[in-house]
Amino acid sequence: MAKKQKRLAFLIHMDRCVGCNACTISCKSFYDLDPSINRRFVREADEMLAGTAKRCYISTACNHCDEPACAKACPTGAYTKLENGIVKHNQDRCIGCKMCGTACPYGVPQFDPAQKKMSKCSMCFDRIEVGEDPICVASCPMEAIEIVDLNEIDESKVVSDVRGFVDSSITGSSTRFILPAATSAVRGEL
Repeated sequence: MAKKQKRLAFLIHMDRCVGCNACTISCKSFYDLDPSINRRFVREADEMLAGTAKRCYISTACNHCDEPACAKACPTGAYTKLENGIVKHNQDRCIGCKMCGTACPYGVPQFDPAQKKMSKCSMCFDRIEVGEDPICVASCPMEAIEIVDLNEIDESKVVSDVRGFVDSSITGSSTRFILPAATSAVRGEL
């Protein structure tokens, strides 16, 4: 029996994230991004998400969707869905029309005023190819971000939708979340 092709995805441990933004800052620094560009975002989540008034955070980047709206909208074919699930943006083909940014329901692709082209997270595919973690994963002091193969995780222990986050079914977002423990307890999952 042939082994399934990997489907790489971000797994966000909301039970670990403290909102420090190390992932965002390290990405900006590593890729020398314009100050206006973020490829990863850390937001405070709805306090009641945890089932009690408790602060929790959600760290997101490109969701490397099964049906990427950015790729469908791009008139130059600057987006490629790699076999491992990563949605790669080719800046050499980008004309900066911003259609991908308009199409993405998550607001991920952003216009880089210095390059006059769009920019987005590539899950550090070049680092992954040589066995290294993406820079956001490597820099997180709480190990709140990891890369997983969706073919190998227990989907009953993760969720693809978090209150306040755009509905994952729109594009087949691959990002998965582990909710704070209080949320799991309220849902009877512990």
